[in-house]
Amino acid sequence: MSQVLVNDTLQEWQATATYWTKHHNTIRTMFAPLTRALIKQAHIVQGQSVLDVAGGAGEPSLTIAQAVGPLGFVMCTDPIAEMLASAEHEALSRGLENVRFWQCTADTLPFASDLFDVAVSRLGVMFFPDPLAGLREMLRVTKQGGRIALVVWDRSDLNPYSYLVTQVVSRHVPSSPIEPDAPDAFRFAEEGKLAAILKVAGAIDVNECVVKFDIAAPISPEEFWDFRSEISEVLREKLRNLSGDEKERIANEVQHAVREFFPGGHRRFPAQMIIVSGTKRS
Repeated sequence: MSQVLVNDTLQEWQATATYWTKHHNTIRTMFAPLTRALIKQAHIVQGQSVLDVAGGAGEPSLTIAQAVGPLGFVMCTDPIAEMLASAEHEALSRGLENVRFWQCTADTLPFASDLFDVAVSRLGVMFFPDPLAGLREMLRVTKQGGRIALVVWDRSDLNPYSYLVTQVVSRHVPSSPIEPDAPDAFRFAEEGKLAAILKVAGAIDVNECVVKFDIAAPISPEEFWDFRSEISEVLREKLRNLSGDEKERIANEVQHAVREFFPGGHRRFPAQMIIVSGTKRS
């Protein structure tokens, strides 16, 4: 990937950091079942040291910090300083003292080899500038026999949280084709694609499993649209040059399209993700 594209991706996430901080409670709630599945697949237990790459505004790092307990330790990394500042603030508010924060990219981890019991990334590897280099780094800093676990989105058509909004917006704003290996939420939705890269990186006993759960949170369709249109740089870019009337029309259409997934005013989208895990060779 060119350095220009890498810089553009980092700038997009820097612009998004404000909104992830604003909505961190909603994000934590909606992906809580996914975090529990990740902890299970990564074999995380009390007392372990865990590296969370692309931890964003603090999840799953802070939940993992609770899982490993006071004798364990979590290192939360992210390339965006604003994300880490939000994560650190949230850790302090929860009284968590066993988590630290470091600004870095996945392919240049500033840690000694064989340091962590487990390395994870939840919905981050899709945006790595160089996924193979990032996974090799994650394995390098993991102890021999240690675990690595990665969460990615399954196909868009299996996730109404994504495709309902995309369908509405695409009727108003044409979308350009996305290169298969460009940073994107569904970069590794193809079965076996990420698992193959993890094997090339050097992991053994690589496993891929599907996780089905509900993306749920106590918000209304109107609040859902505000949330989605703010945390996504892609959506913000598409909406940026539209008139007020056009934006309102899209908002109304999205709210109508998703309403069936808001029983009793509480959001509940069926979701499907993939967890790819493996072990560092002893």
